[in-house]
Amino acid sequence: MDCAHFDAGRCRSCTLLPIPHTRQVQEKQQRLRDLLDPLGSPDWSAPFTGRESGFRNKAKMVVGGTVTDPTLGILDADGLGVDLRDCGLHSATLQAALPVLAAFITTASLTPYDVGARRGELKHLIVTEAPSGALMARFVLRSTESLLRIRKHLPSLLAALPGLEVVSVNLQPEHKAVLEGPEEIVLHGETLTMQVNDVALHLRPQSFFQTNTEVAAMLYEQAGRWVDEALARNGHGGPASVIWDLYCGVGGFALHLAAPGRTVRGVEISAEAIESARTTAAEQGRPGLDFVASDATEWALAQSTAPDLVVLNPPRRGIGAELARWIEESTAPYVLYSSCNAESLARDLAAMGSMRMVRARMLDMFPQSSHYEVLVLMARHDTSADISTTDR
Repeated sequence: MDCAHFDAGRCRSCTLLPIPHTRQVQEKQQRLRDLLDPLGSPDWSAPFTGRESGFRNKAKMVVGGTVTDPTLGILDADGLGVDLRDCGLHSATLQAALPVLAAFITTASLTPYDVGARRGELKHLIVTEAPSGALMARFVLRSTESLLRIRKHLPSLLAALPGLEVVSVNLQPEHKAVLEGPEEIVLHGETLTMQVNDVALHLRPQSFFQTNTEVAAMLYEQAGRWVDEALARNGHGGPASVIWDLYCGVGGFALHLAAPGRTVRGVEISAEAIESARTTAAEQGRPGLDFVASDATEWALAQSTAPDLVVLNPPRRGIGAELARWIEESTAPYVLYSSCNAESLARDLAAMGSMRMVRARMLDMFPQSSHYEVLVLMARHDTSADISTTDR
């Protein structure tokens, strides 16, 4: 991927940009294997790669500059705005939308926040694109001072961006490097529909979703194949089959794993995400689904019986010692772990010594960076039958 901003030294966020993408993937795979193979040498599927540019479905832009000449991108070492609205990581739809949103900042007189002076209102602009091309735009403000002006001029923005289905204001009053605050004010629409494989996931403004839709689709598809095979081959796929999806978010894994004869329970601390998951389940008539708004660890520890399979998709910090200990001491025969941080994954795996890795795959979710997603299927050492090691 060519990038004039990187070449000029204006932005070095894409740390691996000088390295050919094929080599990036090879080196990520090798680092991952060096980390995980000593813990059990699983059967490795070939890395999955998507596009190396234009893959991001979300633009998280720091707003700088002035009302009449705003910048959307990052701040430099002096706290001045660097405009990256043509960033090559973003999809073409996002690139086309950002200038329109920049013009709206001027129209609505939204003063960019000056970090050094600690004054101004608009801190960030967060734009998400669905596979259909529909958009969600969120304005992260220091206060409600600009809210009336945004409401007043919103019709003109909707006319200029017909695909804009959700608009909201997020309030982040604190002077610290935090992307958004807890309070969200929805001004237009309600949810953005993310069609992933045959599942139409609903995203509300504060819901988490993977930034690379193409790779996320493969992640869920791969999970479905591995889980179907594991449960069918080892006698856990009958009418009493139970799956827990911990840290389920808007239900991506749970909804892809739902099937007749299974009970799938998704657990997520965000009530907003749980509401989104329930909406999708109700619309699509997926059987046996139940979603709970709760802390994953507290909920798991409160259950009297273990499931046939536990799905883990935690934040970068991993699941932590308490939940790892519970899984280690439970009777759950399978664990499917999706991680964006191989170091915390390795630590959690080491804490679950009665589980053996049987399958693993690296998915290049974040090209041009050292980050990636890894999916691991684990089986308890005393599981009655082996899982086939053929590559899928």
